Amino acid sequence: MPDGSFEHILVEREGPVATIVLDRPSVLNALNAQLLRELSSALRELERSDDVRAIVVTGAGEKAFAAGADIGELNATPNAVRGAQTARDGQAVTLQIERLRKPVIMAINGFALGGGCELAMAGDIRIAAEHAKFGQPEVNLGLIPGYGGSQRSTRLVGKGMAAYLCLTGETIDAREALRIGLVQKVVPLADLRGEARRIALAIAAKAPLAIEACKRVINEGAGLPLPAALELEALAFGTLVDTNDFREGTGAFLEKRKPDWKGD
Repeated sequence: MPDGSFEHILVEREGPVATIVLDRPSVLNALNAQLLRELSSALRELERSDDVRAIVVTGAGEKAFAAGADIGELNATPNAVRGAQTARDGQAVTLQIERLRKPVIMAINGFALGGGCELAMAGDIRIAAEHAKFGQPEVNLGLIPGYGGSQRSTRLVGKGMAAYLCLTGETIDAREALRIGLVQKVVPLADLRGEARRIALAIAAKAPLAIEACKRVINEGAGLPLPAALELEALAFGTLVDTNDFREGTGAFLEKRKPDWKGD
């Protein structure tokens, strides 16, 4: 059922899956400071909820996931110190998504430009509608990506493609985003939320401690030299072997039944 305590986002819960909808369709769901605060608050609340196992983030309407940061808001305070803090505030939300114990699936239903693309890149899995567009057009405004776009794009699609996107400011379509690895699936708009929910439910049916550990070692290991990343993996693997969920999972496998995960 929906949570009604926010102005610029909607939060809906159905079973083990929560959906956050960026809800400023009149401005193509542009990311202003209030929306980011509300998104951060919703994520904290959902992380605390034992009933929620996976989160989907999408945009209201059919035109945009999020068409960037709110340029009017940024332009109202053209100051270097405030500008840097604005970037840090946006980065904090994208880092929060990456560090969340629960997986986040981005269902990109239209334009994902600037801050919207940066927000999408912070998710664990990205699914795009066929008409979706992606880009980092900040150079057209005399800026660079500020919510992590220059760094996450390099890690996701490689230095050359990251340079292409950030230096040209050009947009790419969903099929090109799939080709370069920016998104993992492309589906018709009518199927987008259903496919995002299908994937979320598939994840939610797995052992929660294993899902949490898998997300953590992927994100933390990506920035480490391979030997250190492998050790991180080994330690997480060892910790999971000493859990009731592991004993339940292996027992269920041997007994040919569905496991009953408890998250301990």
